[in-house]
Amino acid sequence: MRVRLTAVVLAGVLAAGCSSGTGPAPSSMPDMPDTNGTGTAVPHLPTPPAPSPNPLPGMPPVPDPHDVDAAAGAGLLSPAVVGDKPLVYVPHSGSGDVWVIDPATFRVVAKYPAGKELQHVVPSWDLRTLYATDDRGDHVLPFDPKTGLPGKAFPVVDPYNMYFTPDGRYAISVAERLRKLVWYDPHTWQAHDETPTPECAGIDHADFSPDGRTAVFTCEFAGRVAVVDVATHRLLRMVDMPHRNTRMGPQDIKLAPDGSVYYIADSDANGLWVLDAAATKVLRFIPTGRGAHGLYLSRDAKQLYVTNRHEGSISVLDAYTGAPLTTWHIPGGGSPDMGNVTADGTQLWLSGRYDRVVYVLSTKDGALLAKIPAGNEPHGLCVWPQPGRYSLGHTGITR
Repeated sequence: MRVRLTAVVLAGVLAAGCSSGTGPAPSSMPDMPDTNGTGTAVPHLPTPPAPSPNPLPGMPPVPDPHDVDAAAGAGLLSPAVVGDKPLVYVPHSGSGDVWVIDPATFRVVAKYPAGKELQHVVPSWDLRTLYATDDRGDHVLPFDPKTGLPGKAFPVVDPYNMYFTPDGRYAISVAERLRKLVWYDPHTWQAHDETPTPECAGIDHADFSPDGRTAVFTCEFAGRVAVVDVATHRLLRMVDMPHRNTRMGPQDIKLAPDGSVYYIADSDANGLWVLDAAATKVLRFIPTGRGAHGLYLSRDAKQLYVTNRHEGSISVLDAYTGAPLTTWHIPGGGSPDMGNVTADGTQLWLSGRYDRVVYVLSTKDGALLAKIPAGNEPHGLCVWPQPGRYSLGHTGITR
């Protein structure tokens, strides 16, 4: 969530998070039945849901029910993005600008003033536009990925984060400050309707069910998630976490490749809650590291990368079972936040939220390949181009 701390406070308080204020010290691991006494998660193999006989109309068909992300594998670039410039777009919440990095040289090649509090750079559903979201300025700034140049900003209500429905029909502004979702026509950017979420304080990140009919949004300041019907825009239910952290609680969320569960990063819990496929109940907890925040899949969808922002590490889990595989530590520590994997799958790019840097890590062994100086509070950076047929939003969730 948004951070409004001075540079002095940021330098001295690693416990500060995306939320306003400094937040408490991270809590201990919740007592859940599916962990052993050593703090290691016991692998859990839920039954993947059967392919839906009634997917969301207009959504591209799922090519592989065992891997909903199969179309976003290494090198599977859509013809729409083949001519796009390979660039990394870094929005800064503190300085209100977007820096552009050449991934071949690790050098900053451009800086663009973009607003008051830039949060994420979000690919459009058709992969043809990148949107830098400014929640305090109530607007987005579009970038042309073919040239890397910005266009003209236009108004959007409180776009802390932004997603696109799997059928491409709507853009969803995640209005964190106002506790609601605002549904837009992504071509005219006229607001269509709204979904109030009054019990979802800190509405934040989202992911979609394999059939595209359900969206699950995290509520960072309420310790729960909001489950929304995509077709009707209706709030279906709220699901509480077993321990409701309400300062820096549920953050990023990621569907398992086979659609069997949702993984929910909880910064104060220092790990992941595992939500069932129907989004009705929490099954267990997986400890990772202090300040669990961002979730990204490897290009073969076999590994799940978890950024532990308060301890400067990345946990690598089996994406299907949640079993821990290894942990990568950033030399000298750091604050890995949001980002993505490169199109070829060899690098993981992450913003260093409290350290004014961008990290580039090898997905082979976690080696730090580069630490690139950035602006004030780099946040939801976008690595472009991305494989896949269409984008669901955020920093580049593609399927």
